[in-house]
Amino acid sequence: MGLLTQLATLPLAPVRGVAWVMERVVEAAENEYYDPAPVERELAALERALVAGDIDEETFDRREDELLDRLDEIRAHVQGVDT
Repeated sequence: MGLLTQLATLPLAPVRGVAWVMERVVEAAENEYYDPAPVERELAALERALVAGDIDEETFDRREDELLDRLDEIRAHVQGVDT
């Protein structure tokens, strides 16, 4: 970029900065949302609760289905498949 172009677009610098920050925030949020580790930990905790007798089989089955569906969504996202 030439000096004249830089001076002409200088007022847009804050907008570009905000856009860059927003892109990073969205990227971080997506990384967190599509991280399978918390779902896997929750599945393990759910199984421990069932074995300990803290929850009944019906509650376990319902919640397990929800978590497995979430893992399927995460895997599809990672593979680039639209759900």
